[in-house]
Amino acid sequence: MAGTTKGKVKSKSTTSSFSKETYLEWFESMLLMRRFEEKAGQLYGQQKIKGFCHLYIGQEACVAGAVSALKEGDKYITAYRDHAHPIALGTDPKKIMAELFAKETGISKGKGGSMHIFDKEHNFFGGHGIVGGQIPLGAGMAFAEKYNKTDNLSICYMGDGAVRQGAFHEALNLAMHWKLPVIFVIENNGYAMGTSVQRTSNVTDLYLLGSSYAMPSAPVDAMSVEEVHKAVEIAAKRARAGEGPTLLEFRTYRYKGHSMSDPAKYRTKDEVEEYKQRDPIEQVRSVILKKKYATEKDFEKIEARIKEQVAECVKFAEESAYPDPSEAFKDVYAQEDYPYIMD
Repeated sequence: MAGTTKGKVKSKSTTSSFSKETYLEWFESMLLMRRFEEKAGQLYGQQKIKGFCHLYIGQEACVAGAVSALKEGDKYITAYRDHAHPIALGTDPKKIMAELFAKETGISKGKGGSMHIFDKEHNFFGGHGIVGGQIPLGAGMAFAEKYNKTDNLSICYMGDGAVRQGAFHEALNLAMHWKLPVIFVIENNGYAMGTSVQRTSNVTDLYLLGSSYAMPSAPVDAMSVEEVHKAVEIAAKRARAGEGPTLLEFRTYRYKGHSMSDPAKYRTKDEVEEYKQRDPIEQVRSVILKKKYATEKDFEKIEARIKEQVAECVKFAEESAYPDPSEAFKDVYAQEDYPYIMD
């Protein structure tokens, strides 16, 4: 899968293999992610959302393309930039917004906030605040699928900064040794918080790190949802065939800072604008128009519907109650496993 590619990955997308329905689903899914995150950023500025908050604006194709390539039953896990993943998987965005507000109707009962979103029903297992902490968990989830002899896999997302953690290398080693059905995804947006990849690693083509474990690895133009879908589809086929893990480097970009407290002064406006010229949502919109799958009026209707949906999310969150203080003592232990701990 791999060869050495310095710098950005040029898109080789062809659109012939994807249907009208797929393009429209990608567009609506990514647009909902974008508008939800924009609203979350606005609400954070109004101090209605507090604590940490990491937005996904610009990286939407990383999730949309993977979800369309995988199947029901596959497991997802990521780091703390985690609002978009459950949206793409079908989690009610009202519950995600309520979680950002720390309300009892939130998907994590208001206890997790922005960085710790979970939805077992949709096979989304977090949302993890510890850098790299989710990587061995992603491998462990794949181990469970193999142990139980299912046809499912796990896909484990991480940022480019997380590959400096020892847990990354330990997980890759065991995953390859045991041929676990896991897809490791490095969402390389160029900066670990505010430090560029070039300043932190001698290896700037991060997918090459898989070579240490003879793991099939590849760079992916993750500003293209088609390229993401195709790469994940290939990796999933390997995993389901019992051939083990794959490491994918999704070369993407975030338009905002690392978190809401980051003014992102470490990069130029020209750099941001250069990436916006290849915006993943606008690329899909362009294909849809070119192929006459929808008109500008259709897009206006979609925009209006999503705007209304996001407004409903905010209304739901604002009208929901905060958790009772007693909730702090619940869900700490699983009662069926430790009956002597809880009444």
